[in-house]
Amino acid sequence: MTQRTRVKICGIREPAHARIAAEAGADAIGFVFYGPSPRYVEARHAKTVADVLPPYIAKVGLFVNEPAASIAAVLKEIDLDLLQFQGDEPPEFCARFGKPFVRAVRMEPGVDLLEYADRFSAARALLLDAHVPGLPGGTGRTFDWAAIPSDFPLPLILSGGLDAANVGEAVRAVRPWAVDVSSGVESSRGVKDPGKIVEFIRSVRREDAGLYA
Repeated sequence: MTQRTRVKICGIREPAHARIAAEAGADAIGFVFYGPSPRYVEARHAKTVADVLPPYIAKVGLFVNEPAASIAAVLKEIDLDLLQFQGDEPPEFCARFGKPFVRAVRMEPGVDLLEYADRFSAARALLLDAHVPGLPGGTGRTFDWAAIPSDFPLPLILSGGLDAANVGEAVRAVRPWAVDVSSGVESSRGVKDPGKIVEFIRSVRREDAGLYA
């Protein structure tokens, strides 16, 4: 069976970086609507970035325990394709906006992924990220990929500490539906590096070519 690992570049704030990611083969662009993050972008500016994207590139909005009214306000400004919930949002909250959603899971000790999959069965996928106390994402840390059940019932998006050097190994070990990168394609915290974006996507495609040829 031929498969292609999807790639999301998260924390995009500049139109030029969105174009570069799309031209390199990214499947999705992520906008961070979480004020404390160095990757935060206002909804109006996110729309100007999204407007440069060619067709069939998904626009993903990342939220962390935002009030429903704040999310609704963002959706009035920008027509997101997918919502990504990175906080402690319950299933019914995630589903209330009329948009498909992804639920992030922080891989802390004792987390039960099968229980998460059952609770969030309406999610399009679960996104697995490293657990660092006080940080909801973008930590630059990996986690033990062996902790992922082989019979997981939902599509998996692998995140946490990925970069061009290790994403091939990650794809080979986990065979995720998609990979999600933010800090691993930055020159400094919150500042994307065009060369690293391109090399990350190339690394995924090289691994795909070996696995699924």
